[in-house]
Amino acid sequence: MARRDYFYDPEAPKPNSLRPATAVALFNSAGELLLLHRKDNDKWTMPGGTLDFGESLTDCAIREVLEETGLQIRITGLIGTYTDPQILIGYSDGEVRQEFTFVYAAEIESGDIKIDDESKEASWVSLKSVGELPLAESQRRRLKDVVEYQKDRQTFLR
Repeated sequence: MARRDYFYDPEAPKPNSLRPATAVALFNSAGELLLLHRKDNDKWTMPGGTLDFGESLTDCAIREVLEETGLQIRITGLIGTYTDPQILIGYSDGEVRQEFTFVYAAEIESGDIKIDDESKEASWVSLKSVGELPLAESQRRRLKDVVEYQKDRQTFLR
């Protein structure tokens, strides 16, 4: 299914869906962030996805990372919540979803990266070069907060 991201676009269709979602910032020992290159919009994103009935948001984040990357993780913090009604995702089936995403920080507990069929590739990206990748504007906004979160964390750990 194809998707189109709308960011403060006056021509965007009206939303008809609101589904809580999670995204997860995972770092390796070199301080690089794991990003996935999505097939549906040809953009890079943090792993994550939508909440299923019967699960908590943190369970959703853990499940989505496992499904999309093959990695077992442990949630270590909440980076931010994103609920801007001017940020929409339009899908080819007619769904137009309003942004409603929780971004978590997590540590890898085990596993080797094995991407699912939603992504073309996975890559560890330095925080200095993350903005050079093709990103949805909503993802760019979240990644700015991830960079600040990581800076604050590094300062705290010193």
